[in-house]
Amino acid sequence: MAISWGSVTYEDVTVIFTQEEWALLNPSEKKLYRDVMWENFRNFLSIEKIQEHSTKEQHNLHRSKQSNTTVKISEDKKSQNGRKSQESEVYNKLFKYSIHFQKYERIHSGEKPYECKKCSKTFRVSSRLQQHERTHSGEKPYECKQCSKTFSCSGSLWTHERIHSGEKPYECKQCSKTFGRSSHLRQHEQTHSGEKPYECKQCSKTFSSSSNLRTHERIHSGEKPYECKLCSKTFGRSSHLRQHERTHSGEKPYQCKKCNKTFSCSSSLQTHKRIHSGEKPYECKLCSKTFGQSSTLRTHEKTHSGEKPYKCKLCSKTFGRSSHLRQHEQTHSGEKPYECKLCSKTFSCSGSLQKHQRIHSGEKPYECKLCSKTFGQSSTLWQHEQTHSGEKPYECKQCSKTFGQSSHLQTHERIHSGEKPYECKECSKTFSCSSNLQTHERTHSVQKPYECKQ
Repeated sequence: MAISWGSVTYEDVTVIFTQEEWALLNPSEKKLYRDVMWENFRNFLSIEKIQEHSTKEQHNLHRSKQSNTTVKISEDKKSQNGRKSQESEVYNKLFKYSIHFQKYERIHSGEKPYECKKCSKTFRVSSRLQQHERTHSGEKPYECKQCSKTFSCSGSLWTHERIHSGEKPYECKQCSKTFGRSSHLRQHEQTHSGEKPYECKQCSKTFSSSSNLRTHERIHSGEKPYECKLCSKTFGRSSHLRQHERTHSGEKPYQCKKCNKTFSCSSSLQTHKRIHSGEKPYECKLCSKTFGQSSTLRTHEKTHSGEKPYKCKLCSKTFGRSSHLRQHEQTHSGEKPYECKLCSKTFSCSGSLQKHQRIHSGEKPYECKLCSKTFGQSSTLWQHEQTHSGEKPYECKQCSKTFGQSSHLQTHERIHSGEKPYECKECSKTFSCSSNLQTHERTHSVQKPYECKQ
């Protein structure tokens, strides 16, 4: 008695739960599910063995009968080959189903039988282990035919190829925004729902994706698993390593279509595009002021709270931005590692060098929407915009005087504190603002840079 594969399939007797449904089952129900599934699987195997035994008996009966017709023998051989092929197909299917069932069970049991020999990290499936091992070996066997960039797994190559093709197959049903990766769509959908299901056990901060939680946890652990092969610098995120590697190679693959300016990372390009569009999506909840970058909003919010979490270890001065602390620390060391290639002038930070280079190029990318006047620095544009609005959002806490710029407030506060952080290297005279020091230094050099044209 043989049951054909076509009449009953393994799917007909298989029940697949989602992870959410599985979580609702109690331990006895989960055990019953496993028992039934394995029983079904064993039944299928035994049915196929019965079929195989029946087929062999029929074949022996045919061989015992005498036949002088070579055509009949030929037909019997073809029939036998056909049955063997069918049996092989059946066992292949059953084998695939057994592998699938084992993988599915591991999701619920948490079993990870495949272990990396180098770092002891474990995985549910062997393919994930193979991908992981390439992070140790540096092997990247998958190459993009357009730009020759290589990847450790085929999925990363497919995702990368969409950068060239512009394909964004994943669409948000609420706002129709499209994405090149399904993971980016899922993260975006949570901006609509506000859902943040992943919580840090150490600080209770919540995240919309598990990958963001894992990245955050490295802040607590100090883990930096991504290492630059050229300078051995380590990073907590793979994206930060890729960006860093471009400082060695000089690669800037992201280009602005309006002004052809190139960038080493996509986020920098997106931020730059807002200069052209005027988009300022980040709004301060206290004063409704809007900003083109989230980091600029966070810095602005500190002007309301007065928070200055970054402290200089040498003089205990505090700053609202880490970049301002780094710049300040260079006033102690005198280090100016950034040099202009045109005039050899050196600067303590890369931002100051970029601003300086616009003096040579004449570039003024920041335009006032009210009078169309252009500026080489965004901060100069903000200052100019306040001449139209009359806004002075920065207030001195001691005398209530208001200022249009935070730097003017900082300079003013030194009147109350008596602080003079800028010192002349020739005569040790100190000043409360850098411009006064620069003016004073000319008395030593006899430099007179300002010439009357008449």
